[in-house]
Amino acid sequence: MTTTTTTIYISLSPRACPSRSATLFPLALNTSSLSLRKIILRRSLSMSLNHLGPISPVNKPEPIQLNEESDFYQLLSPEGLISICGFGSLLSEHSARSTFPDLINFRVAKLHGFRRVFAHSAPVFFERGIAKPETKEISSLSVEPCEGETLIVTVFEIQKSEVPAFIKREKEFRFLAVFPETLDGKPFTNPAVLCARSSDEEFFQIRCKGSKEIYFQHYGRYNIDKIWRDDILPCRVYLRHCVLAAKNLGDEAYNNFLDHTFLGDRKTTIREYLATAGSGIMEEEPPESLKTRYGG
Repeated sequence: MTTTTTTIYISLSPRACPSRSATLFPLALNTSSLSLRKIILRRSLSMSLNHLGPISPVNKPEPIQLNEESDFYQLLSPEGLISICGFGSLLSEHSARSTFPDLINFRVAKLHGFRRVFAHSAPVFFERGIAKPETKEISSLSVEPCEGETLIVTVFEIQKSEVPAFIKREKEFRFLAVFPETLDGKPFTNPAVLCARSSDEEFFQIRCKGSKEIYFQHYGRYNIDKIWRDDILPCRVYLRHCVLAAKNLGDEAYNNFLDHTFLGDRKTTIREYLATAGSGIMEEEPPESLKTRYGG
């Protein structure tokens, strides 16, 4: 039997704020089939989710990377639902329902160990005519691990049947199973899926299967040669929408967004940005065709 070397990647959550995204560490295996890789990943995910027993404030698993569609299904509730964690436009229930019309149980939550960063080149802003490449105002939000940070997020449930479309729509992100809690610190029963910062290499090799043609379909046609960048600024219409959505959730969520969301330098908060270089953004109305979509 011919033996080949397969590399699997173990995602380790950093213990301090990274300057870049979390690293995937390679582990080489000699195996006669890729099926062994799948078995290892599946068992690893299952053990991570189940060996700790009930989740509690002192018994919280680390975030777990979801590599394949079948990994998502291990997060299903007994009712066949999966939880999604929103941190940007999905802070707005109206916006969330435009993407997930049948979502249920939309609510506010806390997520420890992550921060929001505007470091993601978003093709959807080019499609909708609201990107400003001449000023580098093309970024949407992503999140990344950061010890000591806490985010106010939203959580809601969708049906299992909606998972494939969700994965396809958010293809450039790294999917993590995370463990939110209520605003008063009570852990949720089920983990939720979070779209976290990935890397250009991972997107090209895994999502695009190393194909420049596939990359062009998603990004190249907008002259985007790098997805994850630290030198871009928030799309103005999108930033305004996210701030309004957070404000609609209440003062705690609003202040959390302003003070725990950063530009790509990871130093400038959105509160500081809106008071300086970004002043005027909150007074700008979206284009007429997008007023409902980006109205907060």
